[in-house]
Amino acid sequence: MVALPFIIFLSFKKKYHSSIPSRFFLYNNRPFKDHDIWFHVCSLGEAKAIAPIVEGLKGAKIAISVITHTGYEAASKYIAEVRYLPFEPWLWFWIRSPKTVVILEAEFWYLLFSICTLRGARVIALNARISDRSFPKYYKMRWFYARLFKKCDLILCQSSEDMARFIALGAHNVEVVGNIKLAQKIEATKEYPKPDGLLIVAGSTHEGEEEGILRGFMEYRVKNPHTKILIVPRHPERFGKVAELITRIAPNNSFSRWSQTQTISEDITLIDAMGELNNLYAISDIAILGGAFSPIGGHNPLEPAHFGCKIITGKQIFLQRELFKYVSHVQFVELDEISEALQTAETLPPSQVNATIDLDRVMECLR
Repeated sequence: MVALPFIIFLSFKKKYHSSIPSRFFLYNNRPFKDHDIWFHVCSLGEAKAIAPIVEGLKGAKIAISVITHTGYEAASKYIAEVRYLPFEPWLWFWIRSPKTVVILEAEFWYLLFSICTLRGARVIALNARISDRSFPKYYKMRWFYARLFKKCDLILCQSSEDMARFIALGAHNVEVVGNIKLAQKIEATKEYPKPDGLLIVAGSTHEGEEEGILRGFMEYRVKNPHTKILIVPRHPERFGKVAELITRIAPNNSFSRWSQTQTISEDITLIDAMGELNNLYAISDIAILGGAFSPIGGHNPLEPAHFGCKIITGKQIFLQRELFKYVSHVQFVELDEISEALQTAETLPPSQVNATIDLDRVMECLR
């Protein structure tokens, strides 16, 4: 009850205007109809990662629950029922008769596992991971996680390191299948003309990262005046704030907003639209990947590597460490080293993905 005014306040923000009413008040959030497999994902990355699996389950009735608005938008592209996962106390009334529940990555909610088990569902943790940073905290509460993982019929891990951590926490029936994101179909949905000169895209940037990236870009551009940069904030609610930042710290550079011009003609372009990142990786030379210059945990490097971008990112990649193992020629730097990294990139080959995954074992477990 104490948090109720704050929850109501957040529901007026664009980022939460659909998720909070659905999750906390069950607004337009009926229980799933009868289904064969229910996938629970958190956000955009996990929702996109299940695409080849959902495609391989043709004929099955699929249900997908999400936490975030971007995850909801991605999941809505599948032939499936899509819902926001309700706040935990509502799960007693919301979960009816699931058959197989597949929970992605690190969505380890005790009540979710418990109720699904009580209702007779088979529970599978897929693409399961425990990061370097999280494991010590989990291990201190291993008595709790041992009880949670007993409710899991099968845990399909990303790596042998993850498997060892799950076993140390008391989990059984653990296998390594690899990272399912390696099977993700990566493609551009639109073709844009590439401007003359070097094109840099700063993708999925977070609070505190854009300024350092822009300062490094401006320093590099002194000797490389035909270079352009695209700034793509991770969260759309920050578009206005990032626009103000650009005009403040780069007043001598030409600047435009993508939503107004749909062109890449200025020194700096703010991509204030969703769903364009792969289209921009496809025409860029260098990708500065956000989310790792501060303790966010990093973002998926497979997409820029797929398009042959030379990748520069931060050192705090603890949530994506496994994926970075499969990508070559990545520079891990601090924010104040961006200019130097851009110079180094001139002599490096393009990044590339050096691994694949066979989903046969995953599909066998789900059928």
